[in-house]
Amino acid sequence: MPYVDRQNRICGFLDIEENENSGKFLRRYFILDTREDSLVWYMDNPQNLPSGSPPVGAIKLTYISKVSDATKLRPKAEFCFVMNAGMRKYFLQANDQQDLVEWVNVLNKAIKITVPKQSDPQSPSDSLSRQVETPGGKKQVSYRTEIVGGVPIITPTQKEEVNESGDSTDRNNLKRSQSHLPHFTPKPPPDNAVIKAGYCVKQGAVMKNWKRRYFQLDENTIGYFKSELEKEPLRIIPLKEVHKVQECKQSDIMMRDNLFEIVTTSRTFYVQADSPEEMHNWIKAISGAIVAQRGPGRSATSMRQARRLSNPCIPRYTSRTGECSTYVGSHVNLPS
Repeated sequence: MPYVDRQNRICGFLDIEENENSGKFLRRYFILDTREDSLVWYMDNPQNLPSGSPPVGAIKLTYISKVSDATKLRPKAEFCFVMNAGMRKYFLQANDQQDLVEWVNVLNKAIKITVPKQSDPQSPSDSLSRQVETPGGKKQVSYRTEIVGGVPIITPTQKEEVNESGDSTDRNNLKRSQSHLPHFTPKPPPDNAVIKAGYCVKQGAVMKNWKRRYFQLDENTIGYFKSELEKEPLRIIPLKEVHKVQECKQSDIMMRDNLFEIVTTSRTFYVQADSPEEMHNWIKAISGAIVAQRGPGRSATSMRQARRLSNPCIPRYTSRTGECSTYVGSHVNLPS
């Protein structure tokens, strides 16, 4: 779901058909900033990207004329809506029906209240160069500006970053399921039934860097993997060692949205979810599993109750009518 970040911008993940009529939707992180009169999208949450990383794409709100449901235009694309910008139509996919409705509403509201800036002329040149400031100085970033139907579309011309293994990735040619941000593809369940699974970002123990990992919660453990394709976890956290799970009290220091902490005997794990709803769902799921594990008898009924508490709703792999309840608490006290 779209949410308001610490800079009062509306943010969230959507899938966008970047190449018109390609049918390939890529997972991107969108930032709607009415003060800057812009809608920009990145490979991931900029908090998880190298400082100064440019957006994948950007468009001025004043050039968006209408945002509406695109179910009839793209019947095979689930939860699809369209942004009309001059002669170009941008098709996007939300996570579920409620997500679709909220994005359509906030975008239409933003384009109604936005006033064009007189001091912001757009040059019809094919390319331009801009400065992006970083903590260590200034970095030159090359951009391409194209006029499509009278609408300036700004995209970076530099090549993609090289990943950890040294291989560069042309993400524009990837299909939706192979995107940089995998969309909750469930792993085959191990011996213990999976209660909840999905991608979050965690802080490293030594380097203190932030990396996206695939988390999986079962009846006895929390494990995280490099991706949902991996069979062996990078680490397993036994639930019996978890003292508490709560919204992170240090988030003001770290300046990260949707941050929660898993406090164990030996370490505190800082984990960032993609939205406030996901953060509360993870807190609820882990707390419910711990209560069920430590409760009397650990009967099959108690484990079923834990799964109901966890609300393991995985968008796009449930029915169209499936709904997720939203947890609004910040933490749950666990029995000692």
